[in-house]
Amino acid sequence: MAQNLNLKVIENPQTEAETILKAQKEAYRANPYPSLQERLNNLVKLEALLSDNTDAITAAISADFGHRSATETKLVEIFGSLTAIRDTRKRLKKWMKPQRRHTSILFLTGKNEVIPQPKGVIGIGTPWNYPLYLSIGPVINALAAGNRCMVKLAANSQNLCILLQGLFQEAFGDDTAAYLPGVSGSEFSSLPFDHIVYTGSAESGKNVMAAAAQNLCPVTLELGGKSPAVICEDFSVREAANRILYGKYLNAGQTCVAPDYLFVHKSQVDEFVKIAGEILKERYPDTNTDDYTSIIDERSYVRLTDTLDDAAAKGATVIQLTAGERNDELRKLPPHAVLNVNPTMRIMQEEIFGPLLPIMTYESLDEVIDYINDRENPLAFYPFSNDKAIQDKLFYSTLSGGVTINNCVFHVLQHSIPFGGVGASGMGHYHGHEGFLEMSKLRPKFTFPKVGKPELFYPPYTNAHEKLYALLNKFKL
Repeated sequence: MAQNLNLKVIENPQTEAETILKAQKEAYRANPYPSLQERLNNLVKLEALLSDNTDAITAAISADFGHRSATETKLVEIFGSLTAIRDTRKRLKKWMKPQRRHTSILFLTGKNEVIPQPKGVIGIGTPWNYPLYLSIGPVINALAAGNRCMVKLAANSQNLCILLQGLFQEAFGDDTAAYLPGVSGSEFSSLPFDHIVYTGSAESGKNVMAAAAQNLCPVTLELGGKSPAVICEDFSVREAANRILYGKYLNAGQTCVAPDYLFVHKSQVDEFVKIAGEILKERYPDTNTDDYTSIIDERSYVRLTDTLDDAAAKGATVIQLTAGERNDELRKLPPHAVLNVNPTMRIMQEEIFGPLLPIMTYESLDEVIDYINDRENPLAFYPFSNDKAIQDKLFYSTLSGGVTINNCVFHVLQHSIPFGGVGASGMGHYHGHEGFLEMSKLRPKFTFPKVGKPELFYPPYTNAHEKLYALLNKFKL
């Protein structure tokens, strides 16, 4: 399918985006409430598009990265998207049903309902680190809710974007769902969408929100941040290391919900570093193999190497955890642990987004809680403990976007719970039912009863209205 596409050349991306938006708004007006079957058909098309073009999608993502592990792309991005589509198809009929709500006793024979209706056209802006998964997730929610959608991928993801532009044209037509190569972020977020879903940096999120405000367009923002992990004394250090190191070095650390820094009890830090080296030497005996992903571009690669050098210059202990060497040509930076960190270091001030793991020590969990709470709310939090009381203490004493207990990142793949940040790490939710609701207008409908006495409330107001007021309050209606 992908190999036979007749892709059109887009000479003016912004004009093309405006043309597609106009077509989608017209299509929405012509069919403002697609049936269950129409929505299911769109989800079936989407599933087939991903399944039939797995190799082409994997190759395009790898080309954008310079090198990206094909297995990681298939397991995380493609399977993650496919399973979300399948779960949505199973549950969509129930989600679309009007919700009955109780009716005030004054109008007892009336009827209250809340009906989820499509908002219109959803604009979806997506970063480069998981360009398929982070765009398809909102597309699933948008189509399930009966909307049209337009997707802008990052400038670093244009091989994938051009491929998906052709695939979506063929499967859906531009008036239903479209990927837009070449459109700038500022131009895209300035379009008069009916809702915007944006994933990226906090600074870019502010710009998107400001642009959307000009159109009074609601936004869902997923903005990342420095997500902590903590290993409590009662949990196996080896098992925690096995799990944390997967979540941290997946995609060479270029994951918005990767553990950004780790707390280990001061008595166990040497043990953790020793075990981490053993595990990573087994997983990545040479980081120049296909299993290990490149840093996305030269700018990011230089930023990460400078961050590492800055930490070392300010007194950190830098430990390379694998045997491989830096590969400047392929932009492959081996996994490192960074000990003895302090707040003046760049590595502790910015989201790392790479294969560097700062390790901090603690004596009391209250130190961990205070450290987390003194900073912006992270997108994720990863406590490791077998003690339910400790789990609860860490959970209820902090605030983050999402939590995985005794592992990392896997909460993102759970379809029955929402995904999204809080405060500096974002606003709103998508995935699953919450994503469906986020991209729907929950429209309330009250059907007035056939037998009613609205005239009791009409002016001119007399002493009878005062008695009515007293009576209603006496019975606490």
